[in-house]
Amino acid sequence: MKYREYGSTGKKVSVIGFGGMRFGADEDYAADVVRHANSLGINYFDTAPFYCNDRSEIIMGKAFKKMPADFYVSTKSSINSDATADKVRWRIENSLERFGLDKINFFHMWCIMDLNQYERVMAPGGPYEGALKAKEEGLIEHLVFSTHCKGEDIRRIIEDKVFEGVLLGYNVINHNYRQEGVAAAHENKLGVVTMNPLGGGLIPQHGDYFSFLKQYENETVSQAALRFNAYQKGITVSLAGMGTIEEVNENVRTVENPIDFSVEKLKEIKERVGNGFNNLCTTCGYCLKCPKKIKISTYLEAYNLMLLDNEEAMHRHFNWFKEKGRLKETDTLPDECIACGVCEGLCTQKLPIIERLKEISQLMK
Repeated sequence: MKYREYGSTGKKVSVIGFGGMRFGADEDYAADVVRHANSLGINYFDTAPFYCNDRSEIIMGKAFKKMPADFYVSTKSSINSDATADKVRWRIENSLERFGLDKINFFHMWCIMDLNQYERVMAPGGPYEGALKAKEEGLIEHLVFSTHCKGEDIRRIIEDKVFEGVLLGYNVINHNYRQEGVAAAHENKLGVVTMNPLGGGLIPQHGDYFSFLKQYENETVSQAALRFNAYQKGITVSLAGMGTIEEVNENVRTVENPIDFSVEKLKEIKERVGNGFNNLCTTCGYCLKCPKKIKISTYLEAYNLMLLDNEEAMHRHFNWFKEKGRLKETDTLPDECIACGVCEGLCTQKLPIIERLKEISQLMK
């Protein structure tokens, strides 16, 4: 494993981090997966309340009882559930009890979507105040934030100098959208952890299309995508969700190759990616608060195939969804969209979802 300094904290963390939102039903096996990752050199473990039906922190706690090596834990608190300083204090104490630890290494103000939400986080009596008091008391070591903001808004937050690190969505598909945030973190000596390096599964699911990322014969497309993140100046950890020992082994093998790209390969990636990939939905699911219950991310996942290939490929994907039960005859159709804008307000990539649903509706006819 390779390690990097996390900002100015003095901590060295593994370039491949463990994302704790892919655990299966067997909690004992899941804890073994965590320990296996630690035995292979991973020392950065990220979790949160509500991951895996609110079981992820509990699973981590089981694993932490018998970890083979030193480790750091990262967890979070969302203003949507913990809107006051007192609620954040309760959340911290609850997470510590689940972990069986006396401190949290990296505590995130979770999922800041825009600058208005950031202001609510920072308001007197709000989440940041509660977390800062806990930090002063030694319950957390480093106060950080996670975000889906665009790059220039991430810079705005960073330049307030109230956080020591940032967790942000970043991959070969959307990296142009957040590059300004990574640069700001690097300039201000903050640690940077990237989530969603595989594009919500989009990259490995379309491995043939994304094979241009590979530079070495012995690497998979997923490994190449992780290596792409780890290669970027300013990025500390490339976080990958892991639910099995096999997934851990594959992700750790990423660092068997140099974390580097040739000039020729970078040129090829730039030519293949361009700005167009920002149009691909990463199926993060934030849009599923649709008041009409439209399965937006499912429809946009199929729409990706049209962008990557053609309309026929999209229709094949719709048929596959129906075979697998992901789309049913009783489901709300895209043409029932009322254009309320809830989905677009929640979209981490700021996609034109309403317009896209109209197009999908026409194509389905």
